[in-house]
Amino acid sequence: MNTTCTHLDQIKTHGKRTEGCEECEALGQGWVHLRLCLTCGHVGCCDDSEGKHATAHFKASNHALMKSIEPGESWGWCFVDKVMFQRL
Repeated sequence: MNTTCTHLDQIKTHGKRTEGCEECEALGQGWVHLRLCLTCGHVGCCDDSEGKHATAHFKASNHALMKSIEPGESWGWCFVDKVMFQRL
């Protein structure tokens, strides 16, 4: 396993498409924490949420990078390399 992310060149956006988890909003569900896809701007919920939509988005899209969009948090995660990185 890598100790550094090899996918940072795939960052295309820092902007979010919605204020909350796209799938949870459509289903009328709540979420615990929100994550932003750094490739397309999809907002999904964390794995502590019922839907686990950020991980589901990665599995469906292969978009490797996400970051937390929770207030006070400044970390990102690479699903492929399985490493955290500091937000850019």
